[in-house]
Amino acid sequence: MSPRPAFLPRIRSVPVRELYFFSLYRVLEAGILAALMFSPLSGMLGQMRHPTLGAVVAVFYLAATIVFLLLGRQERWLVPLVLAGVLIDIAVAMLATHAIPAATAGIAMMLVFNVAAACLLLTRRRHAVLVAGTALAALFGEYFGTLLHDGDVRSLPEVIMFAIGYLSVAYLAHQLGQRARSSQALAEQRGAEVANLFEINELIIRRMRTGVLVVDAHNRIKLINEAASGLLSERSAQETDGNGPLLGQLAPELARRLQQWRNGWEVDDTPLQLSPDQPEVQPRFARLLADSETSLVFLDDATVASRRAESLTLAALGRFSASLAHEIRNPLAAINYAVQLLEESDKMADGDRRLLQIIHQQCQRTNGIVESVLGLARRERANPEHIDLHAFVRRFVDDYQQTLSIETDSLVAVIGVRPIHGVIDSRHLHQVLTVLVQNALNYGRLPGEPARVRIRVFDVDRRPMIDVLDRGPGIPEGVASQLFRPFFTTSEHGTGLGLYIARELCRANQAALDYVAVPGGGSCFRITLAGVHALQP
Repeated sequence: MSPRPAFLPRIRSVPVRELYFFSLYRVLEAGILAALMFSPLSGMLGQMRHPTLGAVVAVFYLAATIVFLLLGRQERWLVPLVLAGVLIDIAVAMLATHAIPAATAGIAMMLVFNVAAACLLLTRRRHAVLVAGTALAALFGEYFGTLLHDGDVRSLPEVIMFAIGYLSVAYLAHQLGQRARSSQALAEQRGAEVANLFEINELIIRRMRTGVLVVDAHNRIKLINEAASGLLSERSAQETDGNGPLLGQLAPELARRLQQWRNGWEVDDTPLQLSPDQPEVQPRFARLLADSETSLVFLDDATVASRRAESLTLAALGRFSASLAHEIRNPLAAINYAVQLLEESDKMADGDRRLLQIIHQQCQRTNGIVESVLGLARRERANPEHIDLHAFVRRFVDDYQQTLSIETDSLVAVIGVRPIHGVIDSRHLHQVLTVLVQNALNYGRLPGEPARVRIRVFDVDRRPMIDVLDRGPGIPEGVASQLFRPFFTTSEHGTGLGLYIARELCRANQAALDYVAVPGGGSCFRITLAGVHALQP
């Protein structure tokens, strides 16, 4: 729930507010009594027994009620103020009836309301009993005092009826006060729970990755969460005419689709790009209420759906590769068997034996690639080992040059004198380097010039690194951000899985594969491996 603005006054509690109005009523009572005493209308009060006493009581009561009105703003003083006030009311009533006998009935009726209001405000039963008992004592004390002085007195049944009335009113007022306070406490508790639920719901909606907008019948945006605000941020600063921004001004195409949906037409379900720098979204619409024109607009990130589709595709690819592995391994096994039989022949020349050795090596390498892909699909753990990276890279370059025909292109290993060791699965590292070198030879060349590929081994802060560099045109920034996405390729004949599998193989070995921009042209793919003593300070 939105926080209360600072300029709004704090609402007082219900008992304090009731005490305030009760004090106002008593000021009114005192004012009427004083006005009757000191105005030409004093004759309406009849024959006064003690005019001076009546005047003093009226002035004292008016001053006392004004003081109680000023003090009745603190809830902690509620009980003392109510008790003191009602005792003063009873004392004033006794003195006023003694001074003005003709006004006894009116004063008694006014005292009934004061006693009832006091019992209504008091929370404990003993306080209410105290008030009622004091009023009864005052009533009977006034009766017997007048009787002893041989004055004009009311009959005893009349006094008893007043006493019963006081008791009944005090009891009912106290019960009503208890029920009112219980209802108020329950209402405050339910209100706090509703407020908390509203804040939780608002927080959830605000932090949702799905954009949510509430649009009224006039296409004005009434509510918007952070995700939707971010999608409309570049346009949300436009001036509108007061009652909320118009959806048509912020996103015309979205407003058009919303109107199509309201009219019952077929809505275009293609992804929508609200601004050039924002991802594409898939809008969905729903009515807030069945009979309301207020609509809910959901903006789903289309890239999430595409990533979900990629995950499903990769899962399908894993199952497909598992079934394809047998079909690949069978011819590989036949080729290996045939090579072994040819190697046993005495008529085989030395050059041909070298070719058979190359065939045997490539069969083993192909089988290792198949196993790596299967391990990636099954999320099998790598088998890291300590490797001398200089020797490994040197062997890799020699094998690659002998295996593939590199006539004009060049592949060079740049290694130092000091040995550098790393921890990685050698089969995985061989496969990653094969992918990177093959990409560098295919795409890392300038038009009309041979490819120049270097594999550099070095370390930084005990972290061994391997760079595969080329002298080609480089990779545009927009393409570089998507290089490692599965099925992303700029070639008509590529599958878009080479770099993705290479990075996943590195991650399986606690290594990292990143693209590093090279100033002045060219590309660099860097493999950062875990060092042999990576955990030491």
